Amino acid sequence: MSPDVLGPLRQRLRLTFAGESETIPAWETALEDGDDAGFFPPDSAVWAVHGSMSTIAAGIRALLTQALHPGVLAGVVDHSNYRADPLGRLAGTIRWIFTVTYGDTAAARAACAWVRRVHVPVTGTYVSRGGGHEQYSANDPALAEWVHIAFTDAFLRSYEAFHGPVPGGADRYVAEWATAGELMGIPDPPRTEAALVERIRAYDAAGQLSGGPRVDDVVAFIRRPPLDPLLKPGYAMLFGAVLQTLPPRHLELLGLSRPRLGPVPLPLVGAAKATLAVVGRALGPMAPSEAAARRRLGRLGVL
Repeated sequence: MSPDVLGPLRQRLRLTFAGESETIPAWETALEDGDDAGFFPPDSAVWAVHGSMSTIAAGIRALLTQALHPGVLAGVVDHSNYRADPLGRLAGTIRWIFTVTYGDTAAARAACAWVRRVHVPVTGTYVSRGGGHEQYSANDPALAEWVHIAFTDAFLRSYEAFHGPVPGGADRYVAEWATAGELMGIPDPPRTEAALVERIRAYDAAGQLSGGPRVDDVVAFIRRPPLDPLLKPGYAMLFGAVLQTLPPRHLELLGLSRPRLGPVPLPLVGAAKATLAVVGRALGPMAPSEAAARRRLGRLGVL
């Protein structure tokens, strides 16, 4: 595929993910600065997972999974402008992920502290699965933990489905990314794949996850966000492929099902891999944030 063909796609992808189509955001180049190697080395499972194109599918899965907790969902619906500025919210999330992944420890801590400050006024009430009215705070450890484990599960499973086995194994990724959970105020994030699976199951067993009209409304938005027309076909295919990776219980709560043609499941995972490969060619072999981190590590004599 020629550069001329990929050029328009590259511009629209950069605008979608970074908010800028022609230049690299200043926060990415700033990751070259810093006085240490950061929390995760270049050979870490975190660098491997977060540096792959599977993160695009993981973002979809993470949003769907996080929406299953009515307290988390209430915080998003009641306190964010995700409908008016979904790409701005996406860019902010990407900035946090890549700063924690590739920045030095001071930058990673600052990024997490900023998110926690923003979350201070995010409080209110929500209706639980049992019909009771519960208080919520975005910085409550139980809600923050659900966001963390939904994120960890989404990025782990998406990498496995659309890329391959995690270098060093799934336990390694879960253990490494537990550091991000601790930075976000979670006392004891899971550190093994088995612990992650059990923690997710425990939330449902305790009646803390639910579907319903509010979830249906958010799911409808995630299914068809206001993307550039050039990106919509690929996104729709990725959305369907992500559904094929979700557990049946989560699909049930979300009111979704795996795409099928009659009794036959559609082969969307393979199509998703091909789509993500094209996206990878359009964006280039290395994200600017990773390149900036490598320059920092080179300056520090780590590489």
